[in-house]
This record gives sequence, C-alpha cells and structure tokens, in this order.
Amino acid sequence: MDSLSVPFSRRAQQLSGSAIREILKVTVRPEIISFAGGLPTPAGFPVAEIQQAFDKVFAEQGRVALQYGPTEGYTPLRQWVADELGKDGVAISADEVLIVNGSQQALDMLGKLFIDEGSKVLVESPSYLGALQAFSVYEPEYVAVPTDEHGLLPEMISGPQAAGARFIYALPNFQNPTGLTLSLERRQELVERCAAAGIPVVEDDPYGELRYAGKALPSLLKLGRDVGASVIRLGTFSKVLAPGLRLGYIVADRRVIDKLVQIKQAADLHTSTLTQMAVYETVSTGFLDQHLPTVRDIYQQQCQYMLDAMDEHFPSTAQWTRPEGGMFIWVTLPAHIDATELLQTAIEHHVAFVPGAPFFVEGSVQKNTLRLSFATVPEAKIREGIATLGKLLKAVN
Repeated sequence: MDSLSVPFSRRAQQLSGSAIREILKVTVRPEIISFAGGLPTPAGFPVAEIQQAFDKVFAEQGRVALQYGPTEGYTPLRQWVADELGKDGVAISADEVLIVNGSQQALDMLGKLFIDEGSKVLVESPSYLGALQAFSVYEPEYVAVPTDEHGLLPEMISGPQAAGARFIYALPNFQNPTGLTLSLERRQELVERCAAAGIPVVEDDPYGELRYAGKALPSLLKLGRDVGASVIRLGTFSKVLAPGLRLGYIVADRRVIDKLVQIKQAADLHTSTLTQMAVYETVSTGFLDQHLPTVRDIYQQQCQYMLDAMDEHFPSTAQWTRPEGGMFIWVTLPAHIDATELLQTAIEHHVAFVPGAPFFVEGSVQKNTLRLSFATVPEAKIREGIATLGKLLKAVN
C-alpha cells in the first residue's frame, strides 16, 4: 500500500460534499448577496429565554444534566412532543418518541434501518438534498415521484416502479426546495395508497410551524393512523427555536422506535441531556405560543419582499412558487437555461443562489431550476439581489 494512501471503504469513497455547502463557501464574501443558504433568521432566536432555561437547569439539576441519559431521550421532553402532536387529533405516547441530534441524524438512522444496497426508495422530484445525501450512503435505488403545484403525485405509489419500496420520503409542508404544500386530497390519497401497498411513509416536517398564510392541514401521521398506514414523522427544534441546539425527534410505532434506539446506541449513546432539559424548560411553559407568531411574521414579510421584487424584475418566461410558509421559493426557467452556469455569472455580479439540479435524483434532473431563500437577507439586499438576477435572466432569455 502506498504510504500516502488510506484504505477507505467503498462506501466512503463514494461520498461527495454538499453542493450547497460548496456554494456557501463563496457566500461568506461580504459583497455577495446570498439567497443560497437555508438558514433560519437569527432575528427569530430567543437568546434570552434559552439562556434563562440553561441557567435554571444548572441551578436546579446541574449534576443530572451533565450525566449520561437514556438513549430514548429526556422523558418530560418526549411527553411534551407527544402531547403537542396529539393536538392534531392522534393519540401518541412518549414511548413512540425518540429524541435525536437534529433531523439530519434521524435521516441517517432511517437509512440504516431500511436501506440495503439496491433497495428501492421513493423520493419527491425534487427532494431535500440533505436527505438524499443521508440515504445515498446506503446505496439505494431511487425512484423519483413527480410533483406539480399541489405537491407529489400519489398515483405513482400504485405503479410497478414503486412495488417493493422500503419507504417514501416526503415533506408535506413548504417543501425544501420548492416551498410547495401537499394538498389535503393528496395527503389522504398518499397514505391510503401506501397503506394498501405496505410502504412506510417518512414524513419530514421541519417547517410546519412556519405557516404564515392559508389553512393548516392534518399531518400524514394523523391521516396515516386513520387508515392503517405506517408513518414515521420527523420534527425539529431548529426552526422554532434555534439550529445550534441540534435537537430533533422521531415519532413512530414502538417496533420502529425500539430498533432505532439500538441504532442510536451504536452511534452516540444518547442526545445531550443538558440541551434536552433546557429545551424542555423553554417550551413547557407555553413559550412557543408567544414566540412563533413573531417568527412567522418575519418570514411572511421576507417572503413578500422577494415575491414583490420577482414580480417586478423577473422575465415573464420564468415561473416560481408562492409559498404559504417556510423559507424557500422555487424558480423554473426556460428549458435552454442551465442554472448552474447562470450561478457562475450571478456570483460575478455578487448574487448567489442554489441551482436546482442537486435536488433531483438520477433520471429526473431539471437543470433549468433554482432555489431562493429569503430568510436571512435584509429587505434592501433582497430587492437589489433580485433586480440583479432579473437582469441576468433577461440577458439569457
């Protein structure tokens, strides 16, 4: 063996970096107006309240908080999650909740749980890049489920391409990257078809609490339990409190949770006891009921700034989504425009975005698409950056 070579596994050799993370390396330059990152706005971080919660935990239960804890998670926090989701009309016990280090860990654990090499996995087209990265480590065979303005098309679930799938991965609320919301009719059809086909549904809902327009819809977990579908729901505190806490959860049938506990034990034993206790102190007082309306107002305003600027500056040949919540707008350009090539020109003009191609699995890539995030950019910069991008689009139109 060469003295400089390292015997990486075949799996490790196949890993590649995140396209978004590579773009973000450019966006740290102060002159760049970045619509690339999917970061929550720091204006919505309740710094004082979280600090007070940590102080209280240290003062009252410091030695417990600094000790190892159960793999399943801090029981009061698990019960809080169960009670909150129960408001949707579905009975959940704390034993059906597993606390994890953010939703990204949940995705990796589900990959370990379900995917063998060549296993069929259904994903929306386009889908969340972080999920594709997590699942791809386990070498699945992806099947792209087409989408339109109402979300994914459930009829695909009953087709021969879907037969034998290990699960379908879906983000029903303000999807990343499109910002789309799955309609009630399609939610019902999706869980019914998955129940009939014996295909579990992985419902990832990081943005559901960020609705600022339209009517809230029942979760896939609720609808699935009504018809006997197996739904595994992922949630996170990253968007409602702060991502630096690295705290998320999985809700599923006990048989699934028990196996996931074994997987987590092999990975990291348990999620930070201190962080779980502090988050519980923060949310158990009803704080989110006071906090979230302010956060939603921020996102609604930011989104409207961007939509207004796009209406003014983008060519009529471009199309884009108008989200009712979340952090993203999805743009579809004329077929001859490659958004990855456009990005290079945009960066030269001090504007960045994420090309759409990385959000698609093989065979479904649409290069004439891009994702814009409005969450962290001030109004003046949104208007300036969109005006610049509009000029560039008109030049290649």
